[in-house]
Amino acid sequence: MAKVKLTITDSHCRGGYHKIGDSFIVEDLCPPMCHELWNQLYPMLYAVLNGAELDYGEHKTAMFDVECPDHGRVKVHGERVE
Repeated sequence: MAKVKLTITDSHCRGGYHKIGDSFIVEDLCPPMCHELWNQLYPMLYAVLNGAELDYGEHKTAMFDVECPDHGRVKVHGERVE
């Protein structure tokens, strides 16, 4: 089964949950992260876990970038890893 690596690339988290450089490997369960952020990125993570390639600039690839719904205070980069 594929895995997705999530990396925090920017953080001004009000709750102090996420720090720049934090990373998680996701196979099937939610990592220890804010539920609002998880809900924002889950659809893309699920697609990539199941073999999808998403629009990423001028090409399609198995990665994505997501911002926290709280005005983009936290930014996450996700990519499929084997």
